[in-house]
Amino acid sequence: MAGPLEGRVALVAGATRGAGRGVAVELGAAGATVYVTGRSTRERRSEYDRPETIEDTADLVTAAGGEGIAVPTDHLDPDQVRTLVSLIESRRGRLDILVNDIWGGEHLFEWDTPVWEHDLDNGLRLLRLAVETHAITNHHALPLLLRHQGGLVVEMTDGTADYNRDNYRSSFFYDLAKASVLRMGFALSRELGPRGATAVALTPGWLRSEMMLETFGVTEDTWRDALERVPHFCISETPRYVGRAVAALAADPEVARFNGESLSSGGLAQVYGFTDLDGSRPDAWRYLVEIQDTGKPADATGYR
Repeated sequence: MAGPLEGRVALVAGATRGAGRGVAVELGAAGATVYVTGRSTRERRSEYDRPETIEDTADLVTAAGGEGIAVPTDHLDPDQVRTLVSLIESRRGRLDILVNDIWGGEHLFEWDTPVWEHDLDNGLRLLRLAVETHAITNHHALPLLLRHQGGLVVEMTDGTADYNRDNYRSSFFYDLAKASVLRMGFALSRELGPRGATAVALTPGWLRSEMMLETFGVTEDTWRDALERVPHFCISETPRYVGRAVAALAADPEVARFNGESLSSGGLAQVYGFTDLDGSRPDAWRYLVEIQDTGKPADATGYR
């Protein structure tokens, strides 16, 4: 049986691991052809020096029911991005879904460190990786996406517009990066909307990424073992959850109603009815506001 995204072509920029991988796999599960990019390949790792690769992501996309195609790309290099888009154009002739999940900044920012004490080179590198990459990718990819009506652009960030407006995100550079991507989704909506496409900003909740699980010394099967040390981790979600949010948006013939909005995986689960892999619907940003940030004891009852 054909999936709802059969015949659609997607580019998930920054799909090596985490949310990008989850999005790519769920787009594949819905039947899409998914180009996945990143700098970590089976032949060479990025400065992250982690084992996840874009080839592994492409294999997962194909196993899920789509077609995964890995293209090594440094999205800070305009020539590489131009070549990537030319490849998609020559092979497919269209681009229906663009997901900008390029990040690469975990090792660069310093929590609770004021800007004058933060390493300046690392901070500026973070901004280039988190913001400039998205601008370069949009510049080169959007003309292809606009060839057909109904295209979707998803700018992946951390935090909703409301949450990030009211809360300092623990680092000048991190705060600025995530706010910039939120605004990028809004700005794109004003340029794409009149041309028949939709742009949104989207955030997962507390993500059980490969790096987060490793930090807490747990696996996806044993993640609850971390709750004794990090009680509010009870609201966490898999990367596939936000992936299902993107797949639902892409399959929605009325997705334009969200043009320019700041969305979350938990909020969209309430709209579309999808669940995380365990059948729950974690609503992390409501939980953070109503439970964690008010100092209440960790309790996800009613929030997943």
